[in-house]
Amino acid sequence: MRLFHGFLLSAALVTAAAAQTTTTSQSPGEPAKQVPAPPSGQAPNQSANPSGQVPTQAHKAPDRAAAYYHYALAHNYEDMVAIYGRPEFANRAIEEYKEAIANDPGSEYLNSGLAELYNRTNRIRDAVMEAQNILKRDPNNLDARKLLGRIYLRSLGDMTNGTQSQEMLHLAIEQYEQIIKLDPKGVDNQLLLGRLYMLNKDMVKAESAFKGALKQQPGSEEAITNLAYLYNEEGDSVKAAQVLSSTPDASRSSKLYLALGYTYEQQHDSKKAIEAYRKATELDHDNLDAERGLAQNLLNDGQMEQALEVYKQVVENDPTDAQGQLRIAEIDRRMGKYDEALDALKKAEALVQDSLEVPYNFALVYAAQGRNDEAITTLQTLLDKTARPDGKYSVSEVNNRSVFLERLGSLYREQGKTPEALATFKKMLDLGDENAIHGYQQMIDTLRDAKQWTEASKVAQEAILAYPNDRGLKLVYAGQLADTGKQEEGIKQARSLLKGTKDDREIELGLANLYSRLKMWKEADESAVQAEKWSDTPESKAYVYYVEGAIAERQKKYESAEELFRKVISLDPQNAGALNYLGYMLADRGVRLDEAVVLIKKALEIEPQAAAYLDSIGWAYYKQGKYDLAEESLRKAVAKQDNDGTLHSHLADVYQKTGRLKLAAAHWERALEEWNKSATADVDQNDVAQVQKKLESAKVKLAKQEKQ
Repeated sequence: MRLFHGFLLSAALVTAAAAQTTTTSQSPGEPAKQVPAPPSGQAPNQSANPSGQVPTQAHKAPDRAAAYYHYALAHNYEDMVAIYGRPEFANRAIEEYKEAIANDPGSEYLNSGLAELYNRTNRIRDAVMEAQNILKRDPNNLDARKLLGRIYLRSLGDMTNGTQSQEMLHLAIEQYEQIIKLDPKGVDNQLLLGRLYMLNKDMVKAESAFKGALKQQPGSEEAITNLAYLYNEEGDSVKAAQVLSSTPDASRSSKLYLALGYTYEQQHDSKKAIEAYRKATELDHDNLDAERGLAQNLLNDGQMEQALEVYKQVVENDPTDAQGQLRIAEIDRRMGKYDEALDALKKAEALVQDSLEVPYNFALVYAAQGRNDEAITTLQTLLDKTARPDGKYSVSEVNNRSVFLERLGSLYREQGKTPEALATFKKMLDLGDENAIHGYQQMIDTLRDAKQWTEASKVAQEAILAYPNDRGLKLVYAGQLADTGKQEEGIKQARSLLKGTKDDREIELGLANLYSRLKMWKEADESAVQAEKWSDTPESKAYVYYVEGAIAERQKKYESAEELFRKVISLDPQNAGALNYLGYMLADRGVRLDEAVVLIKKALEIEPQAAAYLDSIGWAYYKQGKYDLAEESLRKAVAKQDNDGTLHSHLADVYQKTGRLKLAAAHWERALEEWNKSATADVDQNDVAQVQKKLESAKVKLAKQEKQ
């Protein structure tokens, strides 16, 4: 929406402004340098009023000489209003118009002029009444309809009440429909009507209006870009690209390339978007929207250094661009440049008042630095600041609170503070609908992480009672049943959710994960393949490939797994999960260890505090024989996630290699303890057997050492 919203509003304003009458200027007290002559048959004649008397009552026959005299005075006063802005001149102009009309009441030109004057001097009610009176006498008066249309457009932009705005939108549409009938060749009016239809969510009529403008003016850039915007709004970016691509390369302007870049962005095709935005900037070096689009898609494509350079150029060209500073902060954070990120956020903070996004990003940097207490305090402050005593929130306020609560709850969970995490996620239930459903899912995940299986099942049951039609929650509950020994019941419930439609994609993915956890490989592969059939975007395909890669890896089909994870990374270079999984898989097998380290480091750049990624890099260092680095990373991982048996097992191996057998035995014991509390599907029994053997051997050696 970044691209087209500004375009839509500015086009409407330009159209309205262009339709307004312009005036010439002269000194006060001087006659107008040029008085535009009214159309033939409507204007008073050019003779002066020799007596200088102002008629005060209507005449049976029009006195066009007197009418012209007062019209000339009115026009003079209008010019003086434009020069000096003094309200008394506007009042005098209005009075002179009234006198002119009194002498020639049938002149639509004079009536239209008065209506326009009312509009320009913000006497909107009078302008509307005057225009409506004209239309009562002459429904085909184009100037009066254009005036009403402009007034309704301006009022539409000024209104905040939803009901009143909708009424004003309908009035504007009504006028512009009539304007098109009276002037069917007016391309600007066709375009404006199309935009109004879009605001009214009437996409069929909007498409017709834009196509009508294109028919009147083939190759019209305005018509083409508006039509493309409509298709993007409808989610048909392929059709939007076809419309935009119909213009030959040599004829494309910066604006058209800008629209094309946005369209490719909607298709999640970052590389094509980058190419289009680059061409837009080449054709118009001052096009900041194109630069912003280029920077964002470089970031989407994982080209963070290049994205950072472009964003720096954006804020240099527009020092007031707070969003640009926020994006710089995001990139610096993701690259581990936390001091630079904080500097960029301070600059953004100085540019905006009462921002919620800036402190939220401060919290993200604090969390990335491991300054969890500061991150928690910042998020809690945001929640307190946005709280309403009556509990009534707008849609945007609800979404903001949901984001703050989810991040705060996640921080508590990462610290092992299960009660605090649950209390935070529970507050999401009060936000209703999707936010409440997500809150339930987070509560279940928190309890599962804490290995509180019974409580997780209770919350899952509560969730599906509260939202009985939500298939996602039912799928979560099915997984919970399977993990607590009720495999057949869990599978049956999950399969009952299938409908044979595209909506089954999420269910098939859930089934694939469920079957994989139960080591039902054939069924897992079949569900993943079916989910892939329902996936039609790069993003959706990437997730399916990730699930398929995990299934292959668990079956020890390493070549297939590697191929699938590389497909994920090709589609989504910033997919930290795939980068880590591939890197760990290589490290665990002791192959291509340097590449494994590079992959895992990229994952850590994206999520520097993830315990699983810290474990992966530590295990890769261990395999390289870099035991100091391995110990440092693994100790951090265990500190962040103390209840993971694998992390304790890895750290124990490091201690064994460095001659600290007692510490190793303690962590092997802890690994077995945590695995014993875990769901069966989460534990590799081969790992359990190996650790048990290591522990027994260590105990024998320690006992011998004590006897010596």
